[in-house]
Amino acid sequence: MKKIIAIPLAGEVLSEHFGHCQQFAFVTVENDKILTETRITPPEHQPGLYPRWVAEQGASIVVAGGMGQQAISLFNQQGIDVFVGAPVKAAKALVTDFLAGSLSLNANYCNHDHDHHNH
Repeated sequence: MKKIIAIPLAGEVLSEHFGHCQQFAFVTVENDKILTETRITPPEHQPGLYPRWVAEQGASIVVAGGMGQQAISLFNQQGIDVFVGAPVKAAKALVTDFLAGSLSLNANYCNHDHDHHNH
């Protein structure tokens, strides 16, 4: 099953401040293998904009460092599962760890059941 995982970046690594990221990495995955990574500069940050914009890019999962509960709720309303508390690493490393079930997270917020029980 193909899915797209969005990761906010500061330079080459995960942005610790979600709303202040410079780019998003959109990593396309199929059968637990990374197919592509595309980087896109987001529109200027405004409350509530990123969840809709990330959904428009086709993402169903966001891996982030930190994010407020309101933002998490807005992502969930767009059908996007949010995993927060990820370490500062490169996007492909985060996705590789996520797929292997070894990504260290301090919380996650799913709005529906994918196949992430062990993450």
